[in-house]
This record gives sequence, C-alpha cells and structure tokens, in this order.
Amino acid sequence: MAKTSRSMPQNLRHYLVNPLALGYLGVVLAVCLWVAVHTFSASSGDASFAGVWAFLVTAPTSLLLPFTGPVGLIAIPIGAIVQAFALGALYRYVTERRAHGTDIGAVGA
Repeated sequence: MAKTSRSMPQNLRHYLVNPLALGYLGVVLAVCLWVAVHTFSASSGDASFAGVWAFLVTAPTSLLLPFTGPVGLIAIPIGAIVQAFALGALYRYVTERRAHGTDIGAVGA
C-alpha cells in the first residue's frame, strides 16, 4: 500500500493531536501560567528564578536560543512545539506499531 504525502498542517495535526503531546503542552501551559502569576504577584523586589522553569520544561530545544530579549520569550513556545512534535511522533510510532501487531522475536515452530 503506497503512503500518501501529507501537507504540513496535516502532518502537524497528525503528530500533535494525541494524548501524550497534548498532555505535555498542557504541562507547559500550566508552568507558564504559574510563572506569570508568580512574577506579577511577587511582593518582594528580589528577582525570582521562577522564569527558569518555563525554559526547563521545554529543554533542550528552548536552550538552543539565547535567553535575552524577545528571542528568549519566543524560545519557550518554539521549544514546546518541537518537543510535543517529537513526543507525538514517538506516540504514533508506538501505537501504530502495536496496532499492526508486529511479532518481534516470534519464532514459528
């Protein structure tokens, strides 16, 4: 059976709309909301390291871009999407492999 080629939006949807990728994006969103609430509600004038958590949950992809300026803020969503895409591809690989019933190591007697 010949595989049909997908467009870029179809490819993104195929790999990003599954429980593992959506769960990861939910965790990233929750951490970013926590960082925003913590940053704006902090009563002390001391600098907080809460913003580092947003970079850590999207590492290693977000760490490839510099932290300074607006590029640092763009690194978080880019890192989250790249990581979710990778997790989605892994999820699709495992579930499709299991669905096809590959018998690795099965020896006919």
